[in-house]
Amino acid sequence: MPTTTSRGRRAATAGAALLAALALGAAGCGPDGPARPATTPLALPRSAPTSPGDLTGWKVEDWARHVAGSAFANDAPPGSWPAARMDAARGRPTPEYSLTAPAADGVERDAPPAAVPAEPQPHPYGPVGSVVGRLFAATPQGDAACSATVVSDPVNPGRSDLVLTAAHCLHEGKGGGWLRNLVFVPGFNRDGRMVHGKPNPDQRAAPYGRWTVVRALVSPTWLQESGVGAHHQYDYGILRVRGEDGSGKSLEETVGGSVPIWFNAPRDLITAVAAYGYPAERPFDGLRLAHCDSPVAPGRLSFDRNRPPLYVIGCTMTAGSSGGGWFVTRDGKPNLISVGALGDRNPAGYQAGPALQDQAKQAFDYFAKNVR
Repeated sequence: MPTTTSRGRRAATAGAALLAALALGAAGCGPDGPARPATTPLALPRSAPTSPGDLTGWKVEDWARHVAGSAFANDAPPGSWPAARMDAARGRPTPEYSLTAPAADGVERDAPPAAVPAEPQPHPYGPVGSVVGRLFAATPQGDAACSATVVSDPVNPGRSDLVLTAAHCLHEGKGGGWLRNLVFVPGFNRDGRMVHGKPNPDQRAAPYGRWTVVRALVSPTWLQESGVGAHHQYDYGILRVRGEDGSGKSLEETVGGSVPIWFNAPRDLITAVAAYGYPAERPFDGLRLAHCDSPVAPGRLSFDRNRPPLYVIGCTMTAGSSGGGWFVTRDGKPNLISVGALGDRNPAGYQAGPALQDQAKQAFDYFAKNVR
């Protein structure tokens, strides 16, 4: 463990305050089919602006055409992700961008942040470990896992089936397709009793069960662009899930809570961030939830100044942590402001996540109200 510094003590304090605030409690009271990869760019609706980064003119019918045209379908039958398969999945690589290499023209960025060591979450997980989980998928490179968070549904308070993650955990971008066999496992390995390479009961890996992704949405910009660049400023994805057990109980009721999304969070009010995820690349193994408690306001990274920026924090989490939620305390309660999107393996010292502003809110509101 690193020597504790004043910065480290401030980070620990910020993380402890957030965990204390995260006393989550549940409020009282489309058909699946084979995945169809999008091998050609998705056409934007006729009423859309010419720039895929500017969707301010979109109406409900534009979003409806986008969802239909994106051709999402899932093919994860119940039981397709037993504990042994989850154990063998590799962390989905986090797209890499160096903050120390010379910046390309048009890129705006703050100085690289000081690295913040990722700390393991103690077992058994408390409320935060119930709303954060692992998202498993079959990819062209093999089985992989990202991280994701149960978020509040304004249409169904206390009964949310919505999950937020990174777009690159769902779709490969321009020229690629949707990942397959998508299943969300909240509170993965909550009690810490899984052992790599050993027989593990499914209940040990998935204490709250497995939740099949039945609907998904990523930004049209994500489907129109590729590589590492401006489309990562929209690197978020929204999921609707359904429990494999068929009980009809919502995800939020099952895990005991959810986290609201703070859209358009004023940057001057973000003074500390706690990023959570399941890093799976060395020195981590994917079996344990980890967090980076950044004690300072996030920096900024922008490939296109006309789009919402990426927030940047110091963090040493590795592949598999992509899509994990970034939490801040607002009015004494945790709110989600971003998800892990970019990083740098050598050295593994930072993470970047998209600022969830107007387009993200527009997409989320449409999805919550209309996509079942």
